Amino acid sequence: MPEPGKNVLEVRDLEVEFRTDTGITNALTGVSFDVPRGEVTAIVGESGSGKSVTANCIMRIIQPPGKIAGGSIRFDPSDLDAFDVVSLGPKDDRLYDLRGGHISMVFQEPMTALSPVYTVGNQVSEAILCHRDVSEEVAWREAAEMLELVGITDTERRMHMYPFEFSGGMRQRVVIAMALVCNPEVLICDEPTTALDVTIQAEILTLIRELQQRLNNSVIFITHDLGVVAQLADHVVVMYQGRVLEIGSVRQVLKAPVHPYTKGLLAAIPGLAKKGERLETIASVVGDDDISTPHPLVTLKDGRQVSLPAESLGDLL
Repeated sequence: MPEPGKNVLEVRDLEVEFRTDTGITNALTGVSFDVPRGEVTAIVGESGSGKSVTANCIMRIIQPPGKIAGGSIRFDPSDLDAFDVVSLGPKDDRLYDLRGGHISMVFQEPMTALSPVYTVGNQVSEAILCHRDVSEEVAWREAAEMLELVGITDTERRMHMYPFEFSGGMRQRVVIAMALVCNPEVLICDEPTTALDVTIQAEILTLIRELQQRLNNSVIFITHDLGVVAQLADHVVVMYQGRVLEIGSVRQVLKAPVHPYTKGLLAAIPGLAKKGERLETIASVVGDDDISTPHPLVTLKDGRQVSLPAESLGDLL
């Protein structure tokens, strides 16, 4: 097998469409970006920009009336030859191994990801039994160890409890344990702190970063909170209306954004306005002409990519 490359995932020209009563809606148009191995890549943008749809494509869980209409997602696991996730048939064994084995996902609302009728121990150990040939005793023991790793104490008792007996933050820790228990190469976090209060959010973000560094896996972190991006990410992908507008390191994108939409996102971060002034919004900073016309991604001399006409970039090229 070839030596694993720098990128664990390479998304190219991804197209997703949803058939509705009024016609076909394009949810993603020409989405391309890389996920470097062993690092955190944040996908940011306002609601409806296509962040979660992109994640669902990587997991191949897009449901009708939606479908992947074009493009490729090259996945390069360390123990297998690279393959295109989009081209896998519905009964391909690699697709089964991909979901939860090679790539796992942490969803926004933990109560929708946990069954109310099974104990926490059963649900975490089931994730192991689905992907590995081990006994129930081994799976139960490893599930308890993973719960301890994500900060849940008294696991001997809590393994026999049900999700409704856990707080919101503890339930999210259980979901993270389920996602990581098979040691996936890629962990997708789809706004995992949205339903939690601010203090618990900070704990969960710290936990995800610590686990990523300990396990050395790759993380795709989907959020609209740029404060989270600054704290957690190595690379940033900015999306708007199903398109990628800017890609770069977290320092490049947050300190010196190039695309007008990225500048608008940064200007719209909540804060205290001066007396007599109003807070900025995206609409007050970015004009329709800045973001309505699609342009191919152009690579700048500092390595970042931006969706703008080349003639407008001047010395940046």
